[in-house]
Amino acid sequence: MNTQPTVAFIGAGNMARAIIGGLLQNGFAPERIWATGTRREKLEDLRALGLHTTTDNVQAASEADILILAVKPQLMKQVCEPLRDTVLQHRPLIVSVAAGIGCDSLDLWLGGDNAVVRCMPNTPSQVQTGACGLFANHRVSAIQKTQTEQLLSHVGIALWVEREELMHAVTAVSGSGPAYYFLFMEAMISAGEKLGLSTDVATRLTLQTALGAARMASESDKSPTQLRQAVTSPKGTTEQAILSFQAAKLEILVDDAMQACARRSVELAQLLRD
Repeated sequence: MNTQPTVAFIGAGNMARAIIGGLLQNGFAPERIWATGTRREKLEDLRALGLHTTTDNVQAASEADILILAVKPQLMKQVCEPLRDTVLQHRPLIVSVAAGIGCDSLDLWLGGDNAVVRCMPNTPSQVQTGACGLFANHRVSAIQKTQTEQLLSHVGIALWVEREELMHAVTAVSGSGPAYYFLFMEAMISAGEKLGLSTDVATRLTLQTALGAARMASESDKSPTQLRQAVTSPKGTTEQAILSFQAAKLEILVDDAMQACARRSVELAQLLRD
């Protein structure tokens, strides 16, 4: 960024720390970052990095050009309402990383007429390989969208969706997605052990294979389908594994799982709104 905004994180948990880490690694000035928490001793490591830290959310919000709300969804209303007057006075861009809380609710709790961005990051953001879905309400300017995208690109990719209800699909694809891959890794490691490999060897081969496949798919100009076909020789070993997956209707299983995830996202959003 040519002119760095002041960014304040309300809440300094894992996701906030992941974003902060990405910012610092990419040259963002630590003195332009504020972070809050309920206990001062838990903020000591961030203060040692040169950040401003405080247990006073209002103080941090009063300094912010971009106010990032990084608290648990069930706590969001009680955190936002005391910030209302400060937000109305300073009008920062509001960015929420809490699942399920709609822009209208955030805007209401913060006094109205606010520029609000909803953000659904995922846990690989902690190692700067995250995938983040974004939605902006109509008050967010083009400059603010660019600022948000730049901030979150420090921990991975950040992609916009046009309708807020698509955030449920983002949750199903990337928000919860890492757990699907972890489960598949668990199954591969277990199968490798049954074939006679040690746990260490099965684990290392599985993780490196997952890393390599993801990197190939990310860097190749070929689609995942084309890459799969390229390593699936007729009547070969890979084909037998693929045929087994297809016989078990893997594609239908994945679709059912992601539909269930999206439905639960909708249900939780309704509960939080009510």
